[in-house]
Amino acid sequence: MMIFNYLRVSTQEQNTDRQLLNIKSDEVFIDKVSGKNTKDRPQLLVMLSKLRSGDVVNVHDLSRLARSTKDLLSLVEQILDVGASIHFHKENLIFNGDRSDPFQNLQLSMLGAISQFEREIMLSRQKEGIAIAKDKGVYTGRKSKFSDSEIASIKAEFGTTSNKSELARKHDITRQYLYKLCS
Repeated sequence: MMIFNYLRVSTQEQNTDRQLLNIKSDEVFIDKVSGKNTKDRPQLLVMLSKLRSGDVVNVHDLSRLARSTKDLLSLVEQILDVGASIHFHKENLIFNGDRSDPFQNLQLSMLGAISQFEREIMLSRQKEGIAIAKDKGVYTGRKSKFSDSEIASIKAEFGTTSNKSELARKHDITRQYLYKLCS
């Protein structure tokens, strides 16, 4: 039996210090990416591939595993299907494959839906705030992670390369942001 701790934060700048304090494990998997897409979380995928019957997965709270109810239910199902169990510490919920407990399934679905609702409300408020700030002329967007000289260098590369996707990957940005930078 192996014990895995899964930690996730949304950005590289954030830290996982508050998650799973003093929870012992054999292996820790940390993703520093958005939780909105389960396919873009390399450490989650590695952990899932290592799971065996009898293993335990510890997660700080539901929102660290998934941001949508659909993804949450799918991931929990995937973990249970191999015979492993999952423990959400903040909510004090443990799922061990006993699917005969309808109350446990209801709790997971309801808490997952609440978590998804919270995220959607937060994003809605964020969009409203940005729109108001733009109307007032005080919103300038996120500050670029590149200095002026780095932007000049990227623009020069942009003009000479035919593979824009490769250039975007080289600088760890999206193609959309690359075109915005260089326009």
